[in-house]
Amino acid sequence: MTGVLPFVRGVDFTENDFSDKKFPNALRLMTRLQWLNLDKTQLREIPEELGNLLKLEHLSLKNNDLEKLFGELTELSCLRSLNLRHNRVKSSGIPPELFRLDELTTLDLSHNKLKEIPEGLERASSLLVLNLSHNTIETIPAQLFIHLRDLLFLDLSHNRLETLPPQTRRLINLQTLLLADNPLELFQLRQLPSLQSLEVLNMRNTQRTLLNFPTTLDSLSNLAELDLSQNALPKVPDCVYNVPNLRRLNMSDNAITELSSSVEFWQRLEVLNLSRNNLTSLPSALCKLVQLRRLFINDNKIDFEGIPSGIGKLCSLEVFSASNNLLEMIPEGLCRCGALKKLNLSSNRLITLPDAIHLLDGLDQLDLRNNPDLVMPPKPTEMTKGAGVEYYNIDFSLQTQLRLAGATVPSSVPAASTPKDSTARKIRLRRGPRTESDQDSAKILKGMKDVAKDKDESGLNLSWIGDSDDSRQESLKPKRWDESLEKPQLDYSKFFEKEDGQLPGLTIWEIENFLPNKIEEVAHGKFYEGDCYIILKTCYVDLGQLSWEIYFWIGNEATLDKRACAAIHAVNLRNYLGARCRTIREEQNDESEEFLALFDTEVTYIEGGRTATGFYTIEELLYNTRLYRVHAAGSSIHLEPVAVDFNSLDPRFAFVLDCGVKIYIWLGRCSKNTLNSKARLMSEKINKTERKNKCEIIVEMQGDESESFWLDLGCDISVAGTVKISQHVANTFVPTTARLYQVQLGMGYLELPQVEIPQQKLVHTLLNSKNVYILDCFADLFVWFGKKSTRLVRAAALKLSRELFTMIIRPEYALVTRVQEGTETQIFKSKFTGWDEVMAVDFTRTATSVAKTGADLSKWARKQETRADLAALFTPRQNSMPLSEAEQLEEDWNYDLEAMEAFVLEGKKFVRLPEEELGHFFTGECYVFLCRYCIPYDEEDGAEGDESRPPPEDDIQCVVYFWQGRNAGNMGWLTFTFTLQKKFKAMFGEELEVVRIHQQQENLKFMAHFKRKFIIHTGKRKDKSKTPDGKAAVEFFHLRSNGGALCTRLIQIQPDAVYLNSAFCYILFVPFETEDESQSGIVYVWLGSKSSAEETKLIQEIAEGMFNNPWVSLQILNEGEEPENFFWVALGGRKIYDTNADYMNYTRLFRCSNEKGYFTVAEKCTDFCQDDLADDDIMILDNGDQVFLWLGSRCSEVEIKLAYKSAQVYVQHMRIKQPERSRKLLISIKNNESKRFTKCFHGWSAHKTPPE
Repeated sequence: MTGVLPFVRGVDFTENDFSDKKFPNALRLMTRLQWLNLDKTQLREIPEELGNLLKLEHLSLKNNDLEKLFGELTELSCLRSLNLRHNRVKSSGIPPELFRLDELTTLDLSHNKLKEIPEGLERASSLLVLNLSHNTIETIPAQLFIHLRDLLFLDLSHNRLETLPPQTRRLINLQTLLLADNPLELFQLRQLPSLQSLEVLNMRNTQRTLLNFPTTLDSLSNLAELDLSQNALPKVPDCVYNVPNLRRLNMSDNAITELSSSVEFWQRLEVLNLSRNNLTSLPSALCKLVQLRRLFINDNKIDFEGIPSGIGKLCSLEVFSASNNLLEMIPEGLCRCGALKKLNLSSNRLITLPDAIHLLDGLDQLDLRNNPDLVMPPKPTEMTKGAGVEYYNIDFSLQTQLRLAGATVPSSVPAASTPKDSTARKIRLRRGPRTESDQDSAKILKGMKDVAKDKDESGLNLSWIGDSDDSRQESLKPKRWDESLEKPQLDYSKFFEKEDGQLPGLTIWEIENFLPNKIEEVAHGKFYEGDCYIILKTCYVDLGQLSWEIYFWIGNEATLDKRACAAIHAVNLRNYLGARCRTIREEQNDESEEFLALFDTEVTYIEGGRTATGFYTIEELLYNTRLYRVHAAGSSIHLEPVAVDFNSLDPRFAFVLDCGVKIYIWLGRCSKNTLNSKARLMSEKINKTERKNKCEIIVEMQGDESESFWLDLGCDISVAGTVKISQHVANTFVPTTARLYQVQLGMGYLELPQVEIPQQKLVHTLLNSKNVYILDCFADLFVWFGKKSTRLVRAAALKLSRELFTMIIRPEYALVTRVQEGTETQIFKSKFTGWDEVMAVDFTRTATSVAKTGADLSKWARKQETRADLAALFTPRQNSMPLSEAEQLEEDWNYDLEAMEAFVLEGKKFVRLPEEELGHFFTGECYVFLCRYCIPYDEEDGAEGDESRPPPEDDIQCVVYFWQGRNAGNMGWLTFTFTLQKKFKAMFGEELEVVRIHQQQENLKFMAHFKRKFIIHTGKRKDKSKTPDGKAAVEFFHLRSNGGALCTRLIQIQPDAVYLNSAFCYILFVPFETEDESQSGIVYVWLGSKSSAEETKLIQEIAEGMFNNPWVSLQILNEGEEPENFFWVALGGRKIYDTNADYMNYTRLFRCSNEKGYFTVAEKCTDFCQDDLADDDIMILDNGDQVFLWLGSRCSEVEIKLAYKSAQVYVQHMRIKQPERSRKLLISIKNNESKRFTKCFHGWSAHKTPPE
């Protein structure tokens, strides 16, 4: 049985391994083969099977290890093209008989080891294309060109030729001559005038000089491309200017110092390369080359004056590349080249660019690297509205954001005053006095665009006016029934193709799996009794308009889903075409005469059904047991099929054993956790998408496997437990590169070309619904059917896949799998990059990570109306709580407090806190406060007038506050949860309320219980603070209220005079050395000259309570009365400090986050602290003079961009609200904050270290 192989006309076996006699013997059966690709197949000799391919016309053997061509090639009498580039063929290894093939027209022997022209090559008189480049040929025999008169293409580049034979002039039909990289110094190319058909001439690096240059070059009237690069020419030869039809000219890598004004003769020139020369200027005549599309002048010495001012006349210029020159500016005329797409000005001396640079709408690439002094001109106002795709289409203009926040929108936003720019002034002076037209050039360009746009619109309006009478009369008529119907919003292109219904004739679809599938013309009029069909007749009526008739035919044995879908898709077809006809139902044996007249022959019925029903049938599915080894493949995994055998296991890998109803995941002792997790995720996907969640997933650990695992693996349980699993997979293992074939079907032939894979990344977008593909992964061969593929191509692909499967030697566990579009298996999807990865596009991902998923972020963002909430930026700042209100709240909350018991963690248990330590907190400790509140009885709830009843008792509410210092670990919370909290619940029941509080994030009610005497010490209770040399350390405390008197704290800070501020009060304790551990020293209470009376009184009370010791002396110091001896010495010497704290009236902290699924800005309360700086977010801090953008170490790129835009909006808003306080926007990075930033936080110290 030869199957379909004799009908195969072409096949591409590129990158298959045919070494060591692996060449498929079945190839001899492809007797009708016309083209064959065997590139990169590791062949060392010509396979003898090629001798049977007598109709072979095109053979490619590129990139192999062939040394000799002796064998079957000389018998291929129909061979037209032979490609042998990149082999190791020698002249002696080529049989002369090869060149006696009468049909041979194309021969490529480049990149081989030829030292001389192969013997007998002159006999190949039919050759049109000859490529002998990249060899070591030294001479060309004279008789070669006597016979090869029909040559059109000749490539002799990269050889050792010193001359060409005189007979070269016989090549009168030659169109392309490539002589690059040959030592032709003594050869003057006098044969050129005879080559009148020459269109391409490459003489790169052929040692051309002005003396040996062919002066008759201008006689080549058809020459369109000329390459004279790398020849050290001091100027462009005069004859080159006179070549009449030159389109592409490469003069790079020479020593040219100037161009003649004769360049104006190159009126058809499109590409000019003058890079790496010594040019200082370009002639003004260059501006007359209106067809010039690409101009390269890199690596020259051209400055601003060297570019002609009229360069804007090059209306076709698309690429201008001038890197590594001396440009300080570019002429404004260059920005008038409306077709410009790529502009390269890197590595110059640019200071600025013309304003009109922003009007180049078609510019795709602008390279300005390595221009350190460059200052870009501001964009026009109309171009700064919104933020574009880069910022997810969010409009960050102040007016828009104020309107979204519901705030008042000002009539105009004052522009910021810009300082005078001396650089800009120099540029203006250098340009000279500008005329009125130059000053308005940007407006002129924009006006031209507007006029063109208006013309287009007016043209549309005129066409409308011309038909206005008819359209108005038509609108008065009542609408037809089908015109009043609202068509559903469906994408009909999923069901039908563009060409359907556009040409006269008959088109028929059959219903398969709920969808229409077009059938071939040979099957028209033959209907299966179990199927349903849609029939479309297309014809022309008067005035050349198309008319349609749509029928749907129902077979007597058709299932319900086919009947319904035939009717539905018939209507879809009518909507798709915009037809006004009705859809007509036709039933088997009851067809109308109009329907029967559609067919040239009598309609015939075939028993049974050809297509599958879309309903699921309940049947036991049979699964093949497969074992896969899990490998990393970028961000995903690769499942390598291996034999279902004990010996396939390796302790360094994870394995997936798929038994159908069970999936085992075997984890080797040395397997990677990331791959283990991804293997589990893949198994879950298989279960959900292919097994209807009925599959059991079992994880097996090496050494602890279940008996069922060994049985399903086909192993003897007694042997499996005793035999050691060895490491046998090579460290250099690389999965076989998958090859994607497209099955092509013609009139009586099959072709199997490989699909070109861009960047060697197999992506599912290569699969077209109209086609059928074969994916060859060596151990797995998949046949993928597109939804719109035809029946014959599917049938041919199935037969061809079986032949391809058996043709190549494969392991016993290899399988052929059919895959239908839309129901692809996870194993099939895993062969493609980025298919079905569970990665939604959201704001927490960067552009780079989204690109890895295969999603097009630009296309996605353009469709989004992205949500962003910046309202918090426009709300007024929260006012400080008045002292009277704070005192009233403090009194009320303490009145309700019946009792408060305090506990502190010592070791692994909580003990009662000594009474004298109440109100003193340490950053390394955890505290528990049990508070019992007396809730008064509400008299309104009682019965009125019942004086005999006793008054009810007040309710008791119990609240437990757990306070955790910023340097304390979470062990204290765990200890409280499992010990003290259980005791409290046993005592007070479920009504107990537990509140966890972190340092400096306490609520107001808790703070009120300490009556503004809330002291935070550094370290632990029983650890005396000491200096590195073991002496008692100086203690320095700062008293401050954030947003009201209730938020007053005394926090220990670093003893340094720079932290003093005239608006605050401080306590400085200077200890004395004592023999015992008794407390002795001097306490200074420093009162700032601008501090409030309440705080001066409060800090004195706190100091007296803290240091109530006869061995400690207490001194009250007003600012300016400090003693030099102890006070300044203890603070490290006298330093400059702030004398006011006006920033306290302006400080605001905002948090920028995406945690809600969209970008939001929220404000922290005025009592914020250092730990409010979220490490995975971005914060905006306003201190009245500066606005800081603080970046956490784990914030995303997207958050940075959106937060930056938000901060700009906030600065603009505050410029309007507080014009007297102009704020600057600054960046602050974690662990590198400035004092202007840290002074806004009470008790700033080192950031907390995240737990490991």
